[in-house]
Amino acid sequence: MFTLENTMLKKSLLASSVIAVGLLISGCVSNGEFERAVDGAVKYEVKDGKYTSYHVNTQGIKVFNNGREATKTEIAAWNIDARPDGEGLPEFDMKHGKVVLDEDGNPKKAEGSVEWGNELYDSQCAMCHGEFGIGGKGYPRLSAASASTETLTNQLLNPADENPELEPPTKVIGTYWPYASTLFWYIQDAMPFPHPKSLSNSETYALVAYLLMENGVEIEGEELDEEYVLNKENFLKIKMPNENGFYPQVDTPEDPKQGVRNMKAYLSNPKNYGTGERCMTDCIKGDVPVLKIKNELNDFNPPASTERSWKVNDTGSTANSKAASTYETYCAACHANEAIGAPVLGDKEAWSEIAAKGMDVVYANAINGINAMPPKGGAMDLSDEEFKEVVDYMFNSSK
Repeated sequence: MFTLENTMLKKSLLASSVIAVGLLISGCVSNGEFERAVDGAVKYEVKDGKYTSYHVNTQGIKVFNNGREATKTEIAAWNIDARPDGEGLPEFDMKHGKVVLDEDGNPKKAEGSVEWGNELYDSQCAMCHGEFGIGGKGYPRLSAASASTETLTNQLLNPADENPELEPPTKVIGTYWPYASTLFWYIQDAMPFPHPKSLSNSETYALVAYLLMENGVEIEGEELDEEYVLNKENFLKIKMPNENGFYPQVDTPEDPKQGVRNMKAYLSNPKNYGTGERCMTDCIKGDVPVLKIKNELNDFNPPASTERSWKVNDTGSTANSKAASTYETYCAACHANEAIGAPVLGDKEAWSEIAAKGMDVVYANAINGINAMPPKGGAMDLSDEEFKEVVDYMFNSSK
């Protein structure tokens, strides 16, 4: 939640959140003393070896000795989280938990320019997030022209059709994210989509610098041009526009436990996200407001329908069924999304062009991997013949 939110939304979160939190706080609070956990739930005392209806494990095991302790190098290879206070931001490039050395044998400083970040973005990110971070089909936008925290005041209203012209809030990096460290950590840990954790520390700094530039974020009043180089030293000087826009306040460095207490107090008050009255059936009285579509749309594909029964496709043979299942598990993430750049299942023209190369070439590329596609799409437990059946399934579904 954030402080710029519409006051009506503060009183009515999404229905799923209301139900989930309602279940947490609707315990038998009249059964004597209790305290609430940080999520607002009731915390009961252990009695007669039970915590409510659950038995408590009373084994006196003090030491667990399964396997061996991780080495410092192994820990360093995985300990890549970056915190708002700068803890975890790398000073040097690392590989497999060890510092990378330059030609002179000195530690290689981790840093990257906006210009380099632009090149990396075009090759690694634009396929999903669109040019300049403006968004791709199925993937979030990362930047917006003239983005401002003022847009966050435009929250969903109830009923929504009382304000049909209201633009939704622009939640991009520059308007919404409170800390740039989250951007660094997420990119390095989970991006790019086809092969995460493949970027060096310097490449990650470069991408962060480029995205901050696209969002108009300044560092100590300085606009980021193509020559600007980001590293740990000046990264610590970044102050995001919406840093203080969230509630309750959880980032309390002088007393970290105060942030926990703030969250506990907020979630313990049901009036922050509902009426405070438990309701599981017939909760809504009167008409349910809906957002009206102003222009009638007739170009839905497939056509719009009120049919609600589950349709079971005829998958044919067992082999074809397995191929379809493998496609959904390993291939659909790329071949069902035009933004990725891979041929989309059902695109007759795209698959006809691929078939023109000859099926022997197609099979070889699919089995050995090509461009961003890993060998067998990652389904390495399949034999070559089994994966050929997956390729055949994709071709037959695109005729």
